[in-house]
Amino acid sequence: MSIIVLAFLMMTAPVMAADRVLFDNGHGERFQVKEQGPLQLSGLAGVIQGAGLEIATVDQPLSEATLAGARALVISGAFTPLHPNEIEAVAKFIENGGRVAIMLHIAPPMALLLDRLEVRHTNGVIQERENVIDGDLLNFRVARLKEHPLFQGVNDFTVHGAWGLINRADTAQVIAATGFQAWIDLDLDQKQSKEETASFGVVVAGTIGKGSYLVFGDDAIFQNKFLEGNNRILAANLAAWLK
Repeated sequence: MSIIVLAFLMMTAPVMAADRVLFDNGHGERFQVKEQGPLQLSGLAGVIQGAGLEIATVDQPLSEATLAGARALVISGAFTPLHPNEIEAVAKFIENGGRVAIMLHIAPPMALLLDRLEVRHTNGVIQERENVIDGDLLNFRVARLKEHPLFQGVNDFTVHGAWGLINRADTAQVIAATGFQAWIDLDLDQKQSKEETASFGVVVAGTIGKGSYLVFGDDAIFQNKFLEGNNRILAANLAAWLK
C-alpha cells in the first residue's frame, strides 16, 4: 500500500472505539445526553464531543462485553442499583485502565458500587452555611479544592443538592469539600438542632489498578441549567480527564 493511500485511510478512519465514552442508561436515569431540557445532559455531551470523544449510551447490564472497547463510563443520576455482577464488571473495567465518573442524584442506589470503590455517602444531602446561593442552604459554591486536573482554572463550582462523600481507603481521596459549618438534616426538621457540623466531601477521586474514577455528590453540576461559568470549565476538564 502506498504512503499516500495509507495517509488517506488514516485521515478518513472513523473514531476508534477506544475514544468512546459510554453513558449508562440502564439504571433508571432520567436525565439524558440526547435530550435538550434544562435538567438534561446534552450540554455535557457537547463538551465531551468537543474534546474529540465519541458518545454512546448503554441500556443493557454493564458487563465486560457491554463495556468492551470504551475508554470511559459515566453513570449520572441512576435511580436503581447495579447488580453485583455489574459492580464487579465496572471495577474490572477500571482496573484494566478505564475511567469512570459517577454523579449522584439519589445516593442509596449507588451505595454498593461506592462501597466497592471504597467510598461512602451521607444519610442525607448537605446543608451549607458558606457560599450559599440565594439563601438556599442546599445550593452553594464549593471552594475547598485540592490540586487535581479536574480543577484546572477552577476556583469554585456550584452544587444544587449534594450528598456528602468520604473515602474509606488511601486509594481514594476527597478532592472537593464544603466549609466546616455544613451539616446533614438527619431528622428532616429543616433546622440544625442535634446535628453536628463538619466539612463534607463533594468530589472523591480514586484508583483501582491501572484506572481511575471520580464520584460527584451531585449530578446537577453538569445539567444544562447549571452548565455555565466554572461548572462548564469543570465539564471541559472532566472531558479531558475522560480522554
